[in-house]
Amino acid sequence: MLEEINTIGRRFDARDTLDGRIDEAFVTMQRLGFDALIYDYTPGALDIGGQMMLPSLLKLRNVCDEMHDCWYGQQYFRIDPVQRLAMQTSVPFFWNYDPDAETKIRRFLTEETKPVSDFLHDHGMTAGVTVPIHMPRGDYATVTGIRHGARRDFERDAMRAIADFSLLAQVFHEAAYTLFDRDVLNASRIRLTERERECLRYSSYGLSAKEISRIIDRSVPTVVMHLNAAAKKLGAKNRTQAVVRAAQYRLLDGDVPYKL
Repeated sequence: MLEEINTIGRRFDARDTLDGRIDEAFVTMQRLGFDALIYDYTPGALDIGGQMMLPSLLKLRNVCDEMHDCWYGQQYFRIDPVQRLAMQTSVPFFWNYDPDAETKIRRFLTEETKPVSDFLHDHGMTAGVTVPIHMPRGDYATVTGIRHGARRDFERDAMRAIADFSLLAQVFHEAAYTLFDRDVLNASRIRLTERERECLRYSSYGLSAKEISRIIDRSVPTVVMHLNAAAKKLGAKNRTQAVVRAAQYRLLDGDVPYKL
């Protein structure tokens, strides 16, 4: 498997759509003993209310459509023990919803997370391997492989394959990420105007409202108005927090048109 990573990378590149590259990952991971794939991407750990942010991308292979509805519509994602652990580690891990199993998600198995446990038990998805992928700007993804109706010997098989699966997940995500569109990358659903974004972007470089006003040829009160409006949309207490949150939600991406 390790010797085939370059070949697998070329297979991903040969697929020119996101779904095509996900299909390619699914085919490859089946050779490692998994028969279901879950792939999600989240642009930040927490939303402006302090809750786990819902993913902007959730792709399933050989998993019932009902899971998508539950993890989004009923927001199971926010209480998913696997996701809670994935936020705190960069190490691939095996998980098991059997209450008697020695598993890293055990401390997250509470009454609050019972809806997730019940759903996975009902659909025979009680054990798997998840690879957390954390990126420099705070966004992250998880690639999860599941075997339906897994017996106790699945853990042994999964742990034998975890290194190869982790490498596959990293290569796959790198290939998939290049095809994300702006809506996927900006999942905060916060809509800043172009002028608000511009003022925040200059503010992130340490410029004062007066300095920004000279650059964009607007009055200081107008700049302050844009900055205050952006801060309100972001739920920020001040301009500094507004810049941090806007950066976290990837709202400041783009070139600065003025040479600083």
